[in-house]
Amino acid sequence: MSEILFHYYRVNPTTWFYLASLLSIAVFFKFNRALSVRNVDLVGLILFAPGLLAVEYGGFKANVDAQQLGYVWLFVITGLFIIRMLCDSLMVRRPMLEPNLNSGGLTFLGISLLVFLLANVLTTRPERDDLAAATTAARLETGDAEVNADQLARLGPGYPLLFLLPHISTQRVFSSEAVSSAGGKTKEPPPRVVHETTARAMAIISQLLIVSGMIFIGWRHFESTKLGIAAAVLYLLLPYTAMMTGRVDHALPGALIVWAIGAYRRPVIAGGLIGLAIGIIYYPIFLLPLWCSFYWERGVRRFATGVGAALSALVIGLWCTSPTLAIFAGQLRQMFGWIFPSSVSLEGFWAFPSYDPVFRLPVLAGFLVMMATMAIWPSPKHLGTLMSCSAAVLLGSQFWKAHNGGLFLAWFLPILLLVIFRPNLENRVALKALDTDWFIRRRKQRRTIDAA
Repeated sequence: MSEILFHYYRVNPTTWFYLASLLSIAVFFKFNRALSVRNVDLVGLILFAPGLLAVEYGGFKANVDAQQLGYVWLFVITGLFIIRMLCDSLMVRRPMLEPNLNSGGLTFLGISLLVFLLANVLTTRPERDDLAAATTAARLETGDAEVNADQLARLGPGYPLLFLLPHISTQRVFSSEAVSSAGGKTKEPPPRVVHETTARAMAIISQLLIVSGMIFIGWRHFESTKLGIAAAVLYLLLPYTAMMTGRVDHALPGALIVWAIGAYRRPVIAGGLIGLAIGIIYYPIFLLPLWCSFYWERGVRRFATGVGAALSALVIGLWCTSPTLAIFAGQLRQMFGWIFPSSVSLEGFWAFPSYDPVFRLPVLAGFLVMMATMAIWPSPKHLGTLMSCSAAVLLGSQFWKAHNGGLFLAWFLPILLLVIFRPNLENRVALKALDTDWFIRRRKQRRTIDAA
């Protein structure tokens, strides 16, 4: 960016936290209703950033106490938002609290933020710790079944080919030594260049899909484009987005889930997007009982067909790229998370000596109870309930996630923001919103015949 803008320097995440928080309050805080739920939500969203900064500071300085404090901070804020999402369906009165900026100003601000954030993705070079997971994942291409088992323990469940992409952390409190010199004397091997380019392209596309999906939901389902734009702008303003813009494993699942919400009237498409999210990071598999409950009165078979088709396509992709049957079996285990909780290699909160990993099992049991309860109650579910409960499930998965649980905010953050801005959606139930036919063309033909 310094080649385009004179003397441009990337903003430090701590400085961005101060500036973005003040701007978020100026645009979205309702000063005439200081005790409104919207204001409490806004403060909670801003409070995610100190935990993220503490985790990064502790990791770079090898300060265990600071890193532990950061994870505990994130878990506290996450727990509060779980309660908020569980109580969201009880809020029948939802007054229209528009932002303090009009639609034109929000659009200009959103486009400006998006340009700068995506420019950071294009100009950032992965550092040594950003390439650690990709270097380990590269063993999948030449390893055997034992290597795949080790890979599953180190990186956790997810689509194996996704781990080949390096992490691109666009903003850091501290920067370590770059992978190659600025003068370009150290030439990178072609596979690494290809993986970096793919990671940048996928990160940019994922962020564009998240923003466009939020605007689409505001226009199509909230019947207010301004609300969708406001939610998207607040997503772009948050310090987390600036820090993790280039993380494909964060943004891509969030984009798929947002567009699954946007396509809820097309159960096959929604199921396919949820199936892709499950195949990529595994954890959205816990959304299936909730979504099947939503579609139970109408559309559940179409939704299940979409999920099965997406997972089958990902499995076929693994089969085509696996040189041996043993490697394919190991990759399949990693994709579907076929590993006992006691055998997982821990990283993050549960890896600290102060916390016994055995307590992760009752946390997982409590999460499963919450997931089962939301699948049963409330019934029937409308679109607002589907969104808030989906956000609660993804929030809850952070507590027992073995690999840096609490840091993957993009999985639930776009849906969380849409829930915060949403109007009353009690009339958006599957029985009313969905047609009985499978195919769109057949629906149009039948409507034409009925009209005639």
